[in-house]
Amino acid sequence: MKNSPCVSIVIPTYNRGYCLAEAIRSVLRQTFRDYELLVVDDGSTDDTGAVVKRFPEVRYFRLAENAGVSRARNFGAAKAAGRYLCFLDSDDSWVPEKLRQQVDAMESRRQCAVCYTDEIWIRNGARVNPGKRHRKYSGNIFRQCLPLCIVSPSSAMLRARLFKDAGMFDETLPACEDYDLWLRLSLRHPFHFIDRKLIVKRGGHADQLSRKYWGMDRFRVYALEKLLRENTLAGEDYRHVAETLARKSRVLHQGFLKRHNTRQADYYRTLIEQYAPAFMSGETP
Repeated sequence: MKNSPCVSIVIPTYNRGYCLAEAIRSVLRQTFRDYELLVVDDGSTDDTGAVVKRFPEVRYFRLAENAGVSRARNFGAAKAAGRYLCFLDSDDSWVPEKLRQQVDAMESRRQCAVCYTDEIWIRNGARVNPGKRHRKYSGNIFRQCLPLCIVSPSSAMLRARLFKDAGMFDETLPACEDYDLWLRLSLRHPFHFIDRKLIVKRGGHADQLSRKYWGMDRFRVYALEKLLRENTLAGEDYRHVAETLARKSRVLHQGFLKRHNTRQADYYRTLIEQYAPAFMSGETP
């Protein structure tokens, strides 16, 4: 019987036949070889299937209908056999040493749930530098994860058991599903950051989720509200989450008012009234 691989790699994809081959090749060029590669086609209508057939090393799964990136990632994770789990977005790619450095880091840090790396950012074909707000951290990084998502899914290696224990990706979220997952994991486990640019992260194309939705903080507020409702946060953590939620809700409230959407504006005003006192008073309910 064949031994299980050390690492399982899941590439979720939807109508990305134009760039999928480069993502696959970047995995096949890895210097670390003890892995399996799964491509989960989220109901594509382009030539994705034909692209994957060029790579016999790939385990290919095609979902019957487009259900979103979280569903595709979770499906791949359920089929995976490795003790470590990596996700690679089909418009991103890895440098050859990525897996080797992460496996070494995870093997030497048994308490670490997630290891992630620095990134090369490409926007509309040109290299750009991340802002200071995207600074990355090691250790207990829960509070650093609150303002925005600082961990790219394509850069992360997770312990598969902890990923499943945490509930995997929330399939009800159309975006910011990675922000939601990192909050749940970083609340309970340390992360390790490798300060090397081991992935190429591409953006600016028309099919990116960040271009599809106005007010991405809507989905982050949803994730924060879930944490607050679960009643598992300690005092300081609760106050930081409540403050972040109230701050984001103020921006969304004003944005929906400008768009004459009073129903949504009223919803975020209610959240402000509910959670702003929690961090202003220093008390938790």
